[in-house]
Order: sequence, then C-alpha cells, then structure tokens
Amino acid sequence: MKHLMLVAICLTLAACATIEGAGRDMQNAGAAVSDEARRAQVGG
Repeated sequence: MKHLMLVAICLTLAACATIEGAGRDMQNAGAAVSDEARRAQVGG
C-alpha cells in the first residue's frame, strides 16, 4: 500500500505544470491519506 501511494504521489507531482497545481495535488493527496486513515480507525 505504501509503495502504491508513493508511486501515485510521484506521478501526480510529475504531471503538474505549475506550483499552484502542485499545491492542489499535494492537498488532494493529503486529503486522500486522511480519509484512508479515518476509515482504518473506524474499521471500515
């Protein structure tokens, strides 16, 4: 799972054309990680 997440982040960063785009991509990636962590804590 961690390797897949790392690959996804690398691909996302490679696809951004601007610093603003990179910021949005990082924010979305962080939100996805937070959501996954929340689901893991709840057990679902």
